[in-house]
Amino acid sequence: MRLSYEEIPRIIDISSVRTDVTYDELKLNAHIAQKYNFVCTFAMPCFTAQLRELVTSPTVMVGGVAGFPSGADTTEIKVECAKRMKALGCDEVDMVINVGALISGDYELVKNDIKAVVAAIYPTPVKSILEIAYLSDEEIKMGSKLAVESGVAYVKTGTGWASKPTTIETIKIMKEVVGDRAKIKAAGGVRTLADLEAMVDAGCDRFGISIKSALSILKEAYEREGKVFEDANLVANFDVHTAIY
Repeated sequence: MRLSYEEIPRIIDISSVRTDVTYDELKLNAHIAQKYNFVCTFAMPCFTAQLRELVTSPTVMVGGVAGFPSGADTTEIKVECAKRMKALGCDEVDMVINVGALISGDYELVKNDIKAVVAAIYPTPVKSILEIAYLSDEEIKMGSKLAVESGVAYVKTGTGWASKPTTIETIKIMKEVVGDRAKIKAAGGVRTLADLEAMVDAGCDRFGISIKSALSILKEAYEREGKVFEDANLVANFDVHTAIY
């Protein structure tokens, strides 16, 4: 699928969810999200209120995270975090499933964990993060199945913290299970326009991408249509700790 430079931001969530995120990066995040009309933007829980205040555009959502990045919090903590994110004004919440329980075959725990978060903030959409870097293909299928049965809006590949990138093959595996019962979000390793469009063709609906990679993909799309991308210099010299806009 060939997407226009105007369509691309509407399927990308830009994020600042690393350990070393600074206040300056949050400001940059909000600025870029609103300048290019990215569909949603995320920060870590301690910075979500600040990001919510910075984003004033009615077309840009702010998302929150729960159980991030390990998924190893108790269900009670995930529920309270998700409820807090909703109270802060988050439009969506991305939660990491209990990865260790899934690998151990404790499917009831995994399902109940997800269902509790979904129920706690309904009708706010929940995206369940599988963290596919640690899973076999069969575990990816099972995790996708449990997530859909738990009522999530999206099944998401990963946090972006693991070393293994999302691949087209992974999207196809998930789509086979998820079908039309939920949407799919890819995060981790999506860095080119070709990657993004190939994953859309494979059934992916949304992408979680860092500011730098999102801008780089957008730059490709602008240039493909013969348009000048104003922030080309920012892409070339991007440093989250010294970025000026």
